[in-house]
Amino acid sequence: MRLHQPIRRARIACLTAATVLATSVPGFAQSGQSPLLQSLREASVNAAAQMQESEVRRLSIDEAVKLAVEQNLGIRIQRIDPQIQDTGIALARSNWAPNFSTSVSRVGANQPALGIIQPSYSNGTSNLGVGLNQFVPWGGGNYALNWNSQRLTTTNPFSNYSPQLYSNLQFSFTQPLLRNFSVDQIRQQVGLSKKVRDLSDVNLQTVITQTLRNVKDAYWDLSYSINNLKAAQDSLALSQQLLKDNQKRVEIGTLAPLDIVQAQAEVASNESGVIVAEAQIKQAQDNLRTLVLDPASPDFWTIVFDPTDAASFAAQAIDVDAAIRNALDKRTDLRAAKNSLDQSEINIKFYSNQIKPDVNAQLNYGTLAYGGTQLSAIEDPFAAAAGPRSIASERGYGSVLGDVFTNAYPQWTVGVQIGYPLGANTAHANLARVKLEYQQSQAQLKNQEMQVAAQVRAAGRNVTTNQKRVESARVSRELQERKLEAEEKKMAAGMSSTFFVFQAQRDLSQARTTEIQAISDYNKSLVDFEAVQQVPINGSVNAVQIAR
Repeated sequence: MRLHQPIRRARIACLTAATVLATSVPGFAQSGQSPLLQSLREASVNAAAQMQESEVRRLSIDEAVKLAVEQNLGIRIQRIDPQIQDTGIALARSNWAPNFSTSVSRVGANQPALGIIQPSYSNGTSNLGVGLNQFVPWGGGNYALNWNSQRLTTTNPFSNYSPQLYSNLQFSFTQPLLRNFSVDQIRQQVGLSKKVRDLSDVNLQTVITQTLRNVKDAYWDLSYSINNLKAAQDSLALSQQLLKDNQKRVEIGTLAPLDIVQAQAEVASNESGVIVAEAQIKQAQDNLRTLVLDPASPDFWTIVFDPTDAASFAAQAIDVDAAIRNALDKRTDLRAAKNSLDQSEINIKFYSNQIKPDVNAQLNYGTLAYGGTQLSAIEDPFAAAAGPRSIASERGYGSVLGDVFTNAYPQWTVGVQIGYPLGANTAHANLARVKLEYQQSQAQLKNQEMQVAAQVRAAGRNVTTNQKRVESARVSRELQERKLEAEEKKMAAGMSSTFFVFQAQRDLSQARTTEIQAISDYNKSLVDFEAVQQVPINGSVNAVQIAR
């Protein structure tokens, strides 16, 4: 298992510096009792123990992007939303599904006597019904198909049938001719559900693009932090070397012992810079791992990334005008705004249709049949003891069904129903509202397009600015290197003092840090310039409200 080399070297450098201060510098520490020395030793030992427990993983920027696509929690959460919206479409479409119904019942009733003319009797009725109805997905029409059968038994002496059989088959169809013909509430909800589903895809793309942009930025931040640590280590090494040189000059008498104090302070200051740089690396590691790793993995907090792609500088020409055209076509926030306009157009179409007269063509067609056991007529209904009645005729249930399905006794109705509200109604108010919302959304879209163009131009200027910063910082660093070299030569010749050498070292350290930061910012600005053509880089995903 390979240790993270820059961090490990920093630990060694700190421990070495502490040892130098303790053993080679008179008066700085006595017998290792200095609190600063003791704290540095403890920090180095603890850090080394922690590094031994960590697993180092070499990681390229492409691998970081791939890991984020697979494991980032934000992306995984957003991927569920299109599936949720699919259920919304299915729910809206379910209004077109055929509805099958059936019913079975048995009814019994006892009737009291009404004088001598109507004696008491009992009735029993068995019912069986089967139905099918549906709103059709075209034209706004609906149909209903019902089949009912009934069997009635009675002890009423005046009834001619017992049992009596009845069956009928009924079909009805209603077709809107104006209102609800081109669009109805079901088709409106289906259309809106599809637009919301499209919007969920847009939001998913937004989350993915913004997350990958954050991953790349975090990667370059980690690379910068590591390079910044190297620069801090170089500054520490320079101050340590100067401290040793000053010690030799004190030994040979060319430098006063008091001048070593300044060298010791410079070493301590640079050690502090190394410690801060290490802390920045840890923070950058945390930022990157939260973007690319699954928090459920056992090594989530212990794995250490070693970036294999250096933050290099390669000047690139950018075409801002082409980028603006690309952004106006592909930006997800603009696509979301256009999706909102599409939803408004669906609502305008629906409410424009709702203010039309309600004209419906209706068709009803059915067939029925009767049967059962017909009893003979009563000769003397007022006789005290009438004998049993004989069977005059009998038609079974099969004959009744035969009459029904052979259309023996058809019945039909054709008509038109017209309804028109007097004065303004809710449809007029809703139509006025959605038209105003549509005009507002159009103005907002134009404003967004202007803002997008401004953002792309700003991102392009940022790339150019950071490119010039890198070039300037590189020249400054080279000059500071030459300046330090000159001061060291003058110091060796006795023409300069340690103060000017330390000042040159600080200037060089700052120049190196500035160059590293400029290169990191340049690479991040390229990432932003690419991302700003796809998504808003400083905003969150705005859900479009569909309730109208």
